Amino acid sequence: MSEQREERHQHFETLAIHAGQEPDQATGAVVPPIYQVSTYKQDGVGGLRGGYEYSRSANPTRTALEENLAALDGGRRGLAFASGLAAEDCLLRTLLAPGDHVVIPNDAYGGTFRLFAKVVERWGVEWSVADTSDPQAVRAALRPRTKVIWVETPSNPMLGISDIAALAGVAHDAGARLVVDNTFASPYLQQPLALGADVVVYSTTKYMGGHSDVVGGALVVNDDALGEELAYHQNAMGAIAGPFDAWLVMRGIKTLAVRMDRHSANAARVAELLVSHKKVTRVYYPGLAEHPGHEVAAKQMRAFGGMVSFQVAGGEEAAVEVCNRARLFTLGESLGGVESLIEHPGRMTHASTAGSALEVPADLVRLSVGIESADDLLADLTQALG
Repeated sequence: MSEQREERHQHFETLAIHAGQEPDQATGAVVPPIYQVSTYKQDGVGGLRGGYEYSRSANPTRTALEENLAALDGGRRGLAFASGLAAEDCLLRTLLAPGDHVVIPNDAYGGTFRLFAKVVERWGVEWSVADTSDPQAVRAALRPRTKVIWVETPSNPMLGISDIAALAGVAHDAGARLVVDNTFASPYLQQPLALGADVVVYSTTKYMGGHSDVVGGALVVNDDALGEELAYHQNAMGAIAGPFDAWLVMRGIKTLAVRMDRHSANAARVAELLVSHKKVTRVYYPGLAEHPGHEVAAKQMRAFGGMVSFQVAGGEEAAVEVCNRARLFTLGESLGGVESLIEHPGRMTHASTAGSALEVPADLVRLSVGIESADDLLADLTQALG
């Protein structure tokens, strides 16, 4: 416990490198080993070394990552999964039962919407949509069996901002839990648990891994009992992070702070360019003073992140052409890597929302701004826009 108390007083950049990652006792290796193992020798029946018996239940490399994740978010328990959606699935099946209700945002990742609309709904869970940037709209969407309010902030792909502390109050007044998908911000830019959230969700594929070479997900909680419940379901369902994937995410996390600083600085310059461009009709970036969530974002975020979306004059085909003409910005799904990406959400990441309340504008382009030279990125966007 003394080590945990000491960790809580360390700064984020220090925790990112050291939390859960003590030098290996056997060799002194400063990087946690990859325990590529399925089972463990027991010292007699039931005599487990360090609590390890089978790597679905626990693996030392995954344990190191989970301890690191908990420390970065100021939580008591972190859990690592095979993907962000695997983490979401485990969370929903832990918290909900048939007949329960969830409030989801009107702007959310297409995979999250698909999980609610095509999978969880068939299990008897009800959901409804609200503008989570408006706490009163969320309060109005509550039902007697609302168990979860689900929030993305910043949201995907419209970069909407929700007031976490205000929504925590709404949720707790109703006896519900507030879940915050913090993928766009990362724990470096935003700390939802400190603002009252009950659960933080990540796709660690994105900024946590940071190098477009791993798929993973995570949950972080402050409640020991909920942490135990989630761990039980994590083991029962089995969608755990493999040891090499866990190691890759840990490697990425070590540079998370410096990368997020650069992502944010580059994105701010990209947003400035887009605002002044004659072929851009609207820019979505919480760092802009005119963004409707700017003041809330400034209050709860360290910086404004590396994601920028914008609408293009000329409609859907013009937006698609911008994506196709980009050279340095790679046309591809996902986000949060060191390289810059460009995509058309309506035809790519958010195709599953077509025809729903979460459908995105057809003329929308989403950028994941990398850590290349900002000057080179601006030059590429300028030529892509024509």
